Amino acid sequence: MINRQLLDPESIIVVGGSDNIRKPGGKVIRNLIVGNYKGKLCAVNPKEKEVQGIKCYERISDAPHADLAIIAIPAAACPLAVEELARDKEVRAFIILSAGFSEETHEGKLLEEKITETCRKYNASLIGPNCIGVMNRNYHGVFTLPIPKFKPYGADLISSSGATVVYILESSVSKGIVFNSIWSVGNAAQIGVEDILEYMDINYKEGESSKIKLLYIENIKDPDKLLLHASSLIRKGCRIAAIKSGASESGARAASSHTGAIASSDLAVEALFRKAGIVRCYSREELTTVAALFTLKEIKGKNIAIITHAGGPAVMLTDALSKGGLNVPDLNGPVAEELKAKLYPGSAVANPIDILATGTPEHLAIAIDYCENKFENIDAIAVIFGSPGLVQVYDAYKVLDEKIKSSSKPIFPVLPSIITAGDEVKMFIEKGNVNFSDEVILATAIGRVCSVPAPTNEGPELTGVDVPRLRKVIDGIEENGYVSPEMVREIFACANIPVVSDFVTSSKDEIIAEAEKMGFPVVAKVVGPVHKTDVGGVVLNIHSAKHLAFEFDRLMALDDATGVMIQPMLKGTELFIGAKYEPRFGHIILCGLGGIFVEVLKDVASGLAPLSFHEADSMIKSLRAYKIIQGTRGQKGVNEYMFSEIIVRLSSLLRFATEIKELDINPLLGTEDNVIAVDARIRVEK
Repeated sequence: MINRQLLDPESIIVVGGSDNIRKPGGKVIRNLIVGNYKGKLCAVNPKEKEVQGIKCYERISDAPHADLAIIAIPAAACPLAVEELARDKEVRAFIILSAGFSEETHEGKLLEEKITETCRKYNASLIGPNCIGVMNRNYHGVFTLPIPKFKPYGADLISSSGATVVYILESSVSKGIVFNSIWSVGNAAQIGVEDILEYMDINYKEGESSKIKLLYIENIKDPDKLLLHASSLIRKGCRIAAIKSGASESGARAASSHTGAIASSDLAVEALFRKAGIVRCYSREELTTVAALFTLKEIKGKNIAIITHAGGPAVMLTDALSKGGLNVPDLNGPVAEELKAKLYPGSAVANPIDILATGTPEHLAIAIDYCENKFENIDAIAVIFGSPGLVQVYDAYKVLDEKIKSSSKPIFPVLPSIITAGDEVKMFIEKGNVNFSDEVILATAIGRVCSVPAPTNEGPELTGVDVPRLRKVIDGIEENGYVSPEMVREIFACANIPVVSDFVTSSKDEIIAEAEKMGFPVVAKVVGPVHKTDVGGVVLNIHSAKHLAFEFDRLMALDDATGVMIQPMLKGTELFIGAKYEPRFGHIILCGLGGIFVEVLKDVASGLAPLSFHEADSMIKSLRAYKIIQGTRGQKGVNEYMFSEIIVRLSSLLRFATEIKELDINPLLGTEDNVIAVDARIRVEK
């Protein structure tokens, strides 16, 4: 729980406070004093009568009542201190800086549980233990530096790691980012990242609450809560960026399907963030760069003009933007010639617009005005303007400040001379601006922001599934593992997922007779081995009974073969849909191009079931191979609506069959008229 005493305490006790500002108890008092905390402040330390000019008490029993206690004493002493403070001093909020709890030993975990139980008993808030603290516009309850500027419109930063907060702040301050609140939850014994987001969502007030949320998460304890409140905040106009650490998996992982080889808990995080509308970042620099973007006007398209007086950085920015799926469109025609005539001879206007190293602040203003008002195919403007050390650039930065504030399009200032023009950059930031000192990191951040879909207001599509029939099929499965092809067909029929006709048998005569009815050419596949292609268990374009008889004998001789399946030989673009159940998250749905390249290329989009049509369509369009799905080089495209519909139906089906732990449809053949499952595997675990 988060209460008034934690957010805006009228009085604070620092247990373990001292004069030594190199220790947490001393430094937190120093930060409270320097931060002009307006309430009553005292300390508890048996060795002192006064610390840093404030009253210090020998024992907790001697101290006055208080709203908040900040504790910096050995872990073993914390449970008794919390009990005494809550019981006798009516403390209803605790920040425990001390380490040595569940992050270290089992004994430490028991201490932590005792503290949590005490806070629950007295209805008190608890941050930590093992954290750096909390700071906001009311007080700076941390023992670290730097202390950023705080404004009501500043960002809210919530972090699992205290040290990471410090390094994020180091990066943020240099960019000009200000904050509204900073939370280091540490072990999150009571209050975690999801709980703070919940509080911010429930108590959100338009025009008063901060609209920027930055997250550093080490463990998502409650994905549903995170999804609910993050998406709700974003719908209210907030913007959220997050780092989720612990993404990689060390060591090889045995997988029995394409989905098993691709899907991971990290893809579940990716799907969760995508569903919520969270911009995912992978480093502190990315996170703070995205945060700086959030402070500017929102970009409404993907066409960016670059204004520069230095060619190299503009080229690097152009390359990086293009790599991120953004456009640097060519600027030509009468308007471009008109602009060129107003610049120095030798200037270039094709985009990047190079006003030359000798270009004046007036030239910068003219170029910005043309991008703002006259070039209709421009959605945003990046301005690269540093100093070669010959002149001061105060006037240029004043022009840039004015244009950022007056332009209807976002302007991204890239001011790389943070040493040579350090004073000028400082002046620019003090006017309330942000600075992107590296153009490539900026481009990466813009790409991430532009590629994240907004959380949909459209609910998941849960119709179209015959739930009673599905449950009867699932309940009738007696053994765990991969189900038979007949059972796969039965499960898919419950959601009207189209499947190509097939015939399975262990009899050569029967398969030849069926092939004659089906009509050649046919495809033959071994039944039994999981990875058919790996063992040579798939044969295409069988045109005769003689050829089929030969392949039947060969396939039946493969290890673990129990039969042979034949299907009509169909043509189309090979697609892939997979699903995997992740504990706490539910089913991750994957889609991409199919065939043998699924695991090699790993060009898959992920979503969290159940999915809406909007989400499924967004997944398809996010693929690097989307142009192939659209149709390229004379080939007709895939029916995207039908592809989306199958993704949605599958996600709905899985909502009612959590026993399905892994599922592959590979390939799913797509044409402009039809999308149909050709081969599929389903693993059930009850």
